[in-house]
Parts: sequence; C-alpha cells; structure tokens
Amino acid sequence: MPHSVAVLMDPISAIKIVKDTTFAMLLEASRRGHQLYYMEQGDLALRDGTAWARLRPLTVKDDPSGWFTLGDARWTDMRELNTVLMRKDPPVDAQFIYDTMVLEAAQRAGVQVINNPQALRDCNEKLFATHFPQCMAPTLVAREPAELRRFVAEHGDAVLKPLDGMGGRGIFRVKAGDKNLNSMLETLIGGNSHGEGRQFAIAQKFIPQISAGDKRILLIDGEPVPYALARIPQGDEFRGNLAAGGRGEGVPLSDRDRWIAAEVAPDLRRRGLRFAGLDVIGDYLTEINVTSPTCVRELDKQFGLNIAGLLFDAIENSAA
Repeated sequence: MPHSVAVLMDPISAIKIVKDTTFAMLLEASRRGHQLYYMEQGDLALRDGTAWARLRPLTVKDDPSGWFTLGDARWTDMRELNTVLMRKDPPVDAQFIYDTMVLEAAQRAGVQVINNPQALRDCNEKLFATHFPQCMAPTLVAREPAELRRFVAEHGDAVLKPLDGMGGRGIFRVKAGDKNLNSMLETLIGGNSHGEGRQFAIAQKFIPQISAGDKRILLIDGEPVPYALARIPQGDEFRGNLAAGGRGEGVPLSDRDRWIAAEVAPDLRRRGLRFAGLDVIGDYLTEINVTSPTCVRELDKQFGLNIAGLLFDAIENSAA
C-alpha cells in the first residue's frame, strides 16, 4: 500500500546522485508508488506540542541532468505522514538536536522516524563505538592535552579526530615525537591557556590495515548487508574516506566483520537505529554511523544489490 514518505535532508539540488544514499532511498520509495515530500532544517515547527513541517511534494528520477522536481510548500501536520527519513548530515549541533525533538513529537503521534530521534541524540558516531571496547583498537577520548600526548607516546602512531566531524575532515595522523603534535591538539581541542573552552577529541592507535581500506558495513534492523565498501586511501593520503579521495572497492564481509556486526546489532535494534553503518579497519571497529550512513549506491552498482529495497521492505513491514 502506498505510504507518504517525507525526507529531511541537506539541499537536494547540491547532491551527487551517483553516490548519494538518500537519493537511492528516494528512488526506491518512488518505484514503490509512495508519495514523497521534501524538507530541510528550517521546515520544522511545534504547534501546541504537535509536530508540523513545511513540506514540498517531491518527484525524483535517476537523471544527472535533472533529478528532482519540487511542488509548492505547505505547512502540514506531521501526523498525516507514515514515515520520515531523517538524513541530515552532521554536525550534530544544537539545531540538529532541536530537530530530533520535533521529530520525536511526530514519532509519539505514530509516525515512523528513521533513525529514532532519541538515538540520534544519544549516539555520537565516534563515542557510540566505545560502547563496544571488545571490538576496538586502543582509544582515548579526552580534552586534556597532556593525556592525549601521553597516548601518542604510548602507542607510537595514532590518529586524532574531532567528535563531530564527517568525511575525514579534521583528522590527523601523528607519530610519537612529532613536533606538530601541539599544533594539532590546539586545532582539535581549542581553549585558552587556562584550559577553558576545550573540546573533546578522540585518539586511536593507528591501524596499518587502513592500506586495505576503511570498510563501511551497512546494517538494516541489525542485519548486515553481505558486502562492505572498502574505502582505500590513494597516494600519500592515509584517510580512506571517499570525500578525502579514497577509492571504493566492494568486498565480502569477513568472519571478523560479521562478529563485530553481531556484537553491535542488539544495541542498534534496541535503540531503533534501523539503518546504520559500521566503520571497520582491519579487525577493529572505529565508528558507528547513525545520522546519514552512505555507500549504498556504490555497493548496489558493484554487486547488483538493492539495499534501499531491503530498507523499505523493513519500513513497510513495520507499518503493516
């Protein structure tokens, strides 16, 4: 039965459809005959505790010369919707948090929101992985420079990154004795000479297997897609992120990949994180992506999959 499906996303006019996972979801919803609606961050409101959205009817087609058409905007009681796809990219800042609170009001009224708004607030993509230390390489989260320096000295080779980045931005690789370490820490944690205003950063032991790729493993309702996209660094770059120039190569899941997925899956299901992406380097989990996991179009193309179809099977079964 056709559903009404609304998407909250970054501007659709700026996406690259050949690799945009949200667009893959929209194409699948359209193929199934669902009515699509579009909104951005400024289009949410609460009226006497009821969630409303300024929605525009949306049509999509897989055509790089013109992939979408929008109708006229109309403020709509969100209780008229069946499903909302929350696909706004990080950072998870104050406005993102407020968006999840409005979406939670819609959820209380019976709308399916994917992913669960409370889980989007609770599960920072860097910190959430630390719930599974058995799956991770040595990791430190701190805002004290001396502790971060001590971690680098202890492990000899480490990666430093902010807690709210995406696409490989703000990530440093540093070795013990590097004279640039203090500058890197100043960039990441900020603050004044008295330590006021510092921000948390994460340090992880460098995993040499990054040369074989940073694997993205997608899970739908806790079930892993059988192939991962290994994002392989190119040239002198140590980051595998596609946004940082990495090359995506599909690979079957290893036994270790499946073990990591099985360790994480019960918590994903419990929290209502219905579409998630695990980042795995070598034998180690590094991040759990829950805001807007990507790599669907690349895996679909390489292996003849329809990952968005699996997601909508799950969505429709939940609504039945």
